Amino acid sequence: MSWIILVISGVLEAVWATALGRSAGFSRLTPTVVFGVALVLSMVGLAVAMKQLPVGTAYAVWVGIGAALTVTYAMITGTESASLLKVVLLVVIVGAVVGLKLAH
Repeated sequence: MSWIILVISGVLEAVWATALGRSAGFSRLTPTVVFGVALVLSMVGLAVAMKQLPVGTAYAVWVGIGAALTVTYAMITGTESASLLKVVLLVVIVGAVVGLKLAH
């Protein structure tokens, strides 16, 4: 169950990071509210997962999921350029996250 919570928290990290970028310095209400809610839920989920998982593993997985999804979303929406190198590096991040799960 801790791994499921951790994955959901990683997804929420991507949500709050994207919302933060769209908030225009917290001047737009909807992205600012999405940022705040997703941030709190993401942190709570990370804290709950860390009750059962080692801190280093949990944090690395959480950051890896959030970073990979944030960049992937930005490339899909066109707010960030896509390249073969970026895609390969994202696959490496995802592979590392899976590896940490298998090593646990």
